[in-house]
Amino acid sequence: MSRVLILDFGSQFTQLIARQIREEGVFCEIHPPTRDSIWVQSFDPAAIILSGGPASVYDEGVPTVDPDLLTMGVPILGICYGMQVIANVLGGEVKQAERREYGRAELQIKTAQGLFKGFSSGESTQVWMSHGDSLPNPPPGFEVLGTTENSVAAIGSEERAIWAVQFHPEVAHTTRGDDMLRNFLFEIADCSADWIPSNIIDHQVRTIQEQVGSAQVICGLSGGVDSSVAAALVQRAVGDQLTCIFVDTGLLRKGERASVEAVFTEHMGMRIEVVDAADQFLDRLAGIEEPEEKRVRIGHTFIDVFEEAAGRHGDARFLVQGTLYPDVIESVSVSGPSVTIKSHHNVGGLRPDHPFELIEPLRELFKDEVRAVGDELGLSKEIVGRHPFPGPGLAIRILGAVTEDKLSTLQNVDAIYLDEIQAAGLYDDIWQAFAVLLPVRAVGVMGDTRTYENVVALRAVTSRDGMTADWFAFPHDVLARISNRIINEVKGVNRVTYDVSSKPPATIEWE
Repeated sequence: MSRVLILDFGSQFTQLIARQIREEGVFCEIHPPTRDSIWVQSFDPAAIILSGGPASVYDEGVPTVDPDLLTMGVPILGICYGMQVIANVLGGEVKQAERREYGRAELQIKTAQGLFKGFSSGESTQVWMSHGDSLPNPPPGFEVLGTTENSVAAIGSEERAIWAVQFHPEVAHTTRGDDMLRNFLFEIADCSADWIPSNIIDHQVRTIQEQVGSAQVICGLSGGVDSSVAAALVQRAVGDQLTCIFVDTGLLRKGERASVEAVFTEHMGMRIEVVDAADQFLDRLAGIEEPEEKRVRIGHTFIDVFEEAAGRHGDARFLVQGTLYPDVIESVSVSGPSVTIKSHHNVGGLRPDHPFELIEPLRELFKDEVRAVGDELGLSKEIVGRHPFPGPGLAIRILGAVTEDKLSTLQNVDAIYLDEIQAAGLYDDIWQAFAVLLPVRAVGVMGDTRTYENVVALRAVTSRDGMTADWFAFPHDVLARISNRIINEVKGVNRVTYDVSSKPPATIEWE
């Protein structure tokens, strides 16, 4: 299997590079730029990509690359800051640009070779720029392959097997960026496209069987995409050695517990132990309004409940977790951890001294790859295509203190909202949709009578991976039906609003 190594210099697009490569069927991993040539040799990459980043190579203390990497003979592609690092290490001149370039630009291709195989010399194509430095003099032995009005935009050395571009081929605004990346992967680096769901499943099944042997395994099942696919993959490997534990926190959607039990026991034949802990969670949340405190209390309660249930399976040695690749790479940073906006939605995670060995069959996968694996495993569309749902559940969609009455109100609103989205055929067009119960009441008139009741906000966003998102433009007639049904059918609600905020600056969830 071909392996591509991405060294991350801090670009906001680094994960997008990885996703684009994975979509071409080539396996890749993201690592910090501190990896030296000895480590890289052990990784045995078919190709190396140096990402963009916010630094300038001529400043002090900025990330760079081990010079020996550039003499290994492994094909290398530098992108934006990665291009400047290559030039700086190999004797080119990098300096502050007289005119910065941000956004769309026209690339004039001088030589249609290497990255630009299949293009035409002299061709103009749109690219996406984001730089304030320029490369007036490329390193010795490098040819200028393309320029924009303001900068040298592409260089290459066939002898060194190194290519570099000043723009971002991985973003949609670079019109033929996919062609450039495919040229690098398959024409220059001769990668094989064997990173496909069936191969992923076969590899994980063998790995899990070797790891587990005849031991018993438990899995914390939430009914969400990640835990469901992880459980199905482990079941494929070990069968009845797996027992899933489903904790009903009382903070789930309407009818969710019954739905999960039906899907996984009746249709998939899994062993599931259901733990009813609704009263315990509500007691811990009583009177708590601050969002972070809610998350902490829910997380600690979940751990207590799950550990008690797991303790009843004293012969179990292994615990399945639905860790994804973004969880892994976000724990490694070029220049230190990112600012914490809020605690992570997933509240599973046992204490560090738990007695289990972990099985994390999805830790190399992005969300879309997890869905593809779920399809290959035969999971229902209802599970594989399900919108993300936060671990703390509806508690973080009730602004203010959580009560049983508020939960019931929000569950009914949420059920109507999702029902109408599905009836309109819009569910799969939306990344995530949910309702929020606001901590305000409003005056209304119902049946010629004054009311003073709850206000709900509806949220629906489009996104690829949840890192950025835009609000979904509902047809007005669909929003009207949703609003009418909620106000007519949910007692205690007399006003419905719709959230038209993007991420950033807002987050997807309200808390």
